[in-house]
Amino acid sequence: MNTFLFDDFNGTSPVAWKQKIQVDLKGADYNETLLWKTNDGLTVKPFYTKEDRNNTAINLPKTGFKTCQTIFIEDEKTANTFALDALKRGATALQFVANYKFNFKVLLKDIQLKEIVVYFKFSFLNDFFIKEISEFVNSKTCYFQLDILGHFAESGNWFVNLKEDYKKSKNIITSTENSISVSGDLYQNSGANNIQQLAYTLAHANEYLNHFGASIASKIHFQFSVGGNYFHEIAKLRAFRLLWSALLNEYNVKEKKEIHLFVQPSLRNKTLYDYNVNMLRTTSECMSAILGGANTISNISYDAIYAKKNEFGERIGRNQLLILQEESGFKNAQNFADGAYYIESLTLQMAEKALVIFKQIEKGGGFLKQLKEGNIQKKIKQSALKEETQFAKNELVLLGTNLQANKQDIMKGNIEIDSFVKQRNIKTLIPPLIRKRISENHEKQRLKNEK
Repeated sequence: MNTFLFDDFNGTSPVAWKQKIQVDLKGADYNETLLWKTNDGLTVKPFYTKEDRNNTAINLPKTGFKTCQTIFIEDEKTANTFALDALKRGATALQFVANYKFNFKVLLKDIQLKEIVVYFKFSFLNDFFIKEISEFVNSKTCYFQLDILGHFAESGNWFVNLKEDYKKSKNIITSTENSISVSGDLYQNSGANNIQQLAYTLAHANEYLNHFGASIASKIHFQFSVGGNYFHEIAKLRAFRLLWSALLNEYNVKEKKEIHLFVQPSLRNKTLYDYNVNMLRTTSECMSAILGGANTISNISYDAIYAKKNEFGERIGRNQLLILQEESGFKNAQNFADGAYYIESLTLQMAEKALVIFKQIEKGGGFLKQLKEGNIQKKIKQSALKEETQFAKNELVLLGTNLQANKQDIMKGNIEIDSFVKQRNIKTLIPPLIRKRISENHEKQRLKNEK
């Protein structure tokens, strides 16, 4: 590349930049004035240079992301019609969510399973049913989002019991590809900071490796949620790819295929009032997911927290991804962040700090033991409370909710589904992790005050 345009400019070292900044500060302390300390302990500088690059190779997807439509199965024929329509309108992946067994032949009728990616997420554990679906689909691009540890962490109980859950999981693993999912999205939506999310997700996956053996590593895939801190969410996903590669290296496992990430925008920062702002949030978050190297992205609709699923909301959510993919230059953007000084610095910091926590968990007996002792729940609760306190003090801003709120916005009478955490009165083996939005307490009070 010809550099004649730059030949007349002298290079400036980071030291020179810092000295110039120090002069402009007129005596104010550089570290106290310009270095930003995040909630998860990262240090963000006012400028970055090539010296901040680490040149670490990340095993990113070789092709662009899949646009996924999430479909809840209540009636198989209706779900099938919705799936076919979504595929016709641009979706290239489907996620089916079910609370009970269903007729999968009716559900999957006329769907070209070899041409798309399919995910099945069940709130029940039935090894024979999953094996039947796997044999019927007969595709390497079929993923079962089965996570007995994630269920244990979120519900506080096993599906049956520890022994039986592991036994059923083993039956599925031995006969099914892509049969273990790790629910990293649970930690994000429960209030864990980015470093905790990385560490807990890695320790969570390592528990499976320890129990079933490292040979099942290729059958593990991951679910993540991304929040509103744009660059940090990009770095988070990239950092996890580094961490997973490093962990497999310790097991002497050579990656036969790239790590598979299924990513959705977080619900934690979504709001009931001025809900159209949620559309801006999810657009930014989907961009973070793309640049972070997500394999598949399933967007959430702007009205997901208060309205029943509807054609308009689902179409808008899907079209946000299609516009990014087809009209905004993000079709094959998985490696666009390579070489970005700021993102590379964040990525390395996140990976290093998460590794410290991961080692502490392993030293303390591993992920499951730490869950049973309540240590992970305690740390996440502290992080969530810190965020919610910052929100209450307007130090953490959700536009339209605690900043520039529209006082004329009325929601009472428009809420179709439960928008808040439900009180559960069931006995649990461990304190469960609770998915909760930051603005819930604020919104409850505002609803109460509506005339």
